[in-house]
Formats: sequence, C-alpha cells, structure tokens
Amino acid sequence: MSEATEEEVRLEEIRLDQTIVEDEAELDIVADEVALYLQRNDLEAVRAFFEGQELADIASLFEHLREEDALAAFRVLGPEDRARLLGYLRPSLQVELASRLSRDELARLMAAMSHDERVDLYKALDPAAREQLLPGLAKAERDDLRRLAAFPEGTVGSVMTSDYATLLPILRAEQAVDALRRQAPDVETVYSAYVVDGAHRLLGVVTLKDILLASPRTPVRQIMDSAPVVIKVDATREEAAALIARYDLLALPVVDENGRLVGIVTQDDAMDVAELEATEDFHLSSNVKPFEDSVREASGFTLYKARIVWLVLLVFGNIFSGAGIAYFEETISEHLSLLFFLPLLIASGGNAGAQSATLMVRALATGDVRPSDWGRMLGREVAVALALGVTMAVAVSWIGIWRGGPQIALVVGLAMIVIVLIGALVGLSLPFIFTRLDRDPAAASGPLVTSITDVLGVLAYFWIARALLTIG
Repeated sequence: MSEATEEEVRLEEIRLDQTIVEDEAELDIVADEVALYLQRNDLEAVRAFFEGQELADIASLFEHLREEDALAAFRVLGPEDRARLLGYLRPSLQVELASRLSRDELARLMAAMSHDERVDLYKALDPAAREQLLPGLAKAERDDLRRLAAFPEGTVGSVMTSDYATLLPILRAEQAVDALRRQAPDVETVYSAYVVDGAHRLLGVVTLKDILLASPRTPVRQIMDSAPVVIKVDATREEAAALIARYDLLALPVVDENGRLVGIVTQDDAMDVAELEATEDFHLSSNVKPFEDSVREASGFTLYKARIVWLVLLVFGNIFSGAGIAYFEETISEHLSLLFFLPLLIASGGNAGAQSATLMVRALATGDVRPSDWGRMLGREVAVALALGVTMAVAVSWIGIWRGGPQIALVVGLAMIVIVLIGALVGLSLPFIFTRLDRDPAAASGPLVTSITDVLGVLAYFWIARALLTIG
C-alpha cells in the first residue's frame, strides 16, 4: 500500500469513529488525524467530525493540538460554538487563541460569549490587547465589560454574570411567558426570573414552572418568592458557592448596597469556585503558594516561587528543634537509647497534629464549625488526644523496655502521651487562629503544624527524660 493510500485510510478512520475518549494516547491519535485533515484543507470533514462531539470533549482534543492546528480548528466552528468552547479551555490556551485572532474576530467572539466568561478572558489579556479590543465592541458590551472587570478578585462581583432575565411585578403570567421568550436568546437561564421595580431593586424571584402553572391572568407579584436568598456584590465568592450548595439554587441573585440587582451567580460558576477553592486549599495545606497555571503548564520558576518561601521559613523554624537537642546534650549522652525513640515520637506528634488540622480546616470551610466553637472543640480534643496518646504509649512501651529497660519505657510512654496531646492541640488551634486573623485556615497546614510540634515535642521529650531519669 502506498504512503498516500495509507494516509487516506487513516483520514477515513476519523469519520468512522465519532467518539472522543479521555484516554491521553487516543486523544493524541485523534489530534493527529484532525491535523492531517487541516493540512489537506478538508475543513468540511473536520466540521462534520466536530458536529458529532460534545464541546467539552472537543476542548480536551484542543489540548493535544499544536497551536497552529488549534487555531485552524477553532475557525472551523461556528460563532456560537467558538464562544462556548472557549469557556472549556484552560486560561492560557484561551489567551493564546485570542491573541492570534484579528481585532474584529476577537470582538465578534467576545460579543457571543456569556458575560462572565467574556470578562474572565478580558482580564486575562495583556493591557495592550484590552485597549485594542474595546473599540471593536458595542458600547453596551464595553460598559458591561468594564463594570464587571472592576470588581476585585475573590468577590462575588468577579464571578457573577449580568445576563439574567427580569420581569416587572405588574405583568400577568401569560405576559411573563412572552417576556421570557423574548429575553431567552440573550440570558444564561430563564428557569429563574428576577422581579424588579423601576429602580431595578430586587423584589422577588419567580420560577418558570410557577409561571406556567399559574392562571394566565395572575400577576407575577402574587406568584413570586418575595424573600429570596440573595448575596451582596462585595461578599466573597466562597460565600456564594456555599449558599448555592446549601439552598440547592440554580442561580443566586447578587445585589448592591441599595438592594439593586446587579447580577447572578449560576450553579456552574459555583462549581468552578468550589473547584478553585479546593485546589487552593490543597496547595496551602502543603504550604504551596497558589498559582493560576496548571501544574503541567507552569514553568519551573513558577513552581519554585510557589514553594520556596515556606520551605525556607520552615527550615529556620526547625533550627529550634536542633537547639532543643543541644540543650539536653548531657542527658542524651548519658542515655543514648533516647535517640532511638526521637523520630518515632516526633512523627507521632506531627501525624496527630496533621489529622486535627485537616479535620478543623474542613469543618471551618464547610461551616460545620464556627470560630466561636474553639473552646468546645478544645475540650473534646484534649479527651480524644489523651485516649490516642495512651493507646500509642502502650503500643510503644514494650519497645522501650527492650531497648532501655523500665525507666526508658516510662519516659517514652509519658512523652508519647504529651507529644500527641501537643500535636493535636496545635493542629486544632492553628486553623481557628488563622480564621480569627482573617487568613485562610488552610494555611494551618501539615508542614506548619509538624514544624511547631517538632520543636515542642523535642523539648517535652527531653525535659521528661531529664526529670525522670535524674530522679531514678
């Protein structure tokens, strides 16, 4: 079979297999096939292939295309599909594609995007690209873009969208259906509509189901929920995600200080926020400074910056452990068997502290525990830590007898109880302290808890050893 014939057979396979899978190797193969079609300028075949795929799956495929092929494939899609696809792509690829489009192409693309995704892309562009883009947008789009982009990162305003459906309270149910039908092409959801007065103050929320089930001549004000769950525009995005999860909302209305409706946070946006916060918490739990890029796309320098600060600080913190050992050098020289148990005891305290910190960070994040619960949690943790410490002391004491006799076993057992108690209390308390200081409790991480417990554990262990062995 000739090389050309082999290529034709390979190209034909893409028409036969209409499913993009998640397997990385398979995605590489499909990406190669798409690239071959693009090189042959067979755009209709690529378009037909894309028509049989979900946009989320096409986005996965784009991650495996070269930049030139990704741009060519992007232009094959229709305007609406381009706008929706962009929302599935990682930010760096969004910017890469946007930067290769002409000003008019980019302006048309952003006009078709949802308001929240449009502002996210706008903020990701460099200042020069922003200034070049704005003249190509309609005035209403420019004003909306600037308004949404002005909200600080981390606030509800930075994740809300301004494409929502509104109704007047005097409309009858049949009129409300017509009004929603007119607004539907330009809003993100019509399942919930927001009832406002002439000053755009939020009066209530009405669902499409309630409107359809109501008598056609029933006024909207009689079927709306006049006390909906709302959030202020300057609240944190985590609060918005928590409210949506708690009340199982499709969308959460956002109001300003005067009660005027300024946007909504949708359920999919809340899921994105929850994922982002979970990622940040994972990073902080290991003392890694959060960064925007994915780990795969991040440069070595970015990863270095994210990790070096805490590592250096913890190095200096651990110097105190060495100082503690040096202080008790005489006791150690007389009872060298004590060193055998040092790693075991310190690791046990660190593990107990990390467990307590993980439980409290999660409880504070979900609202299961409030900062005012510190005292109650502290009392219970003392009882739990003592039970854990005694159990672990019994388990390790027989090793103490074997390595150094009853006295060493007593020292090790008491030290285990004290060190586990110290670790548990440090692990429980740090998240509350960080919360009181308006810092993310996730920063009370395993490495930080372990470092503090190490220092206190070394001092406690050798202080107990010196006291008991001297008495003996």
